[in-house]
Amino acid sequence: MLCFERRSATAISPADLEMAFTFEQRERSRLRFPLPDGREAAFLIERGAPLVEGERLGTAEGLVLAIQAKPELLMEVRTSDPLTLVRAAYHLGNRHVRLEIGAHWLRLPPDYVLRDMLMRLGVEVFEVTAPYQPESGAYGGGHHHSHSHHEGDEFHSKPRLHHFGGSQ
Repeated sequence: MLCFERRSATAISPADLEMAFTFEQRERSRLRFPLPDGREAAFLIERGAPLVEGERLGTAEGLVLAIQAKPELLMEVRTSDPLTLVRAAYHLGNRHVRLEIGAHWLRLPPDYVLRDMLMRLGVEVFEVTAPYQPESGAYGGGHHHSHSHHEGDEFHSKPRLHHFGGSQ
């Protein structure tokens, strides 16, 4: 079995093959899959650092795989009012829903309960089939692949719990 991993040289290497994976597959740290030629392969990546569109993984043998985001069924939230869109994003974030955020839309996996809530907020909800790449979150540091904290990292201090009011 071929084992694909993140390797520094593969970031600029031409790809030997391209394969599309859903977001759920791209966020797994280990995934077995068949190559187009029938050989069995797997990728092994660190937890909490999903693969992104265009990323390249390499094998010890030098084979390079380009990752593509497979189109999947999503809900797309739209409105002409920016404040209403922000309000929708707030309520979805309050429910810890992973969102892909565009200039004038939000995308998320289909969920009839969330659809009803969003429609009550006054946005339009459409079904679309598109690649899905949600935000990594405030502490995810964008699409960084290292989770060690070194000088120069976007977030290099540990989160702190703040207490407001009253004496402690």
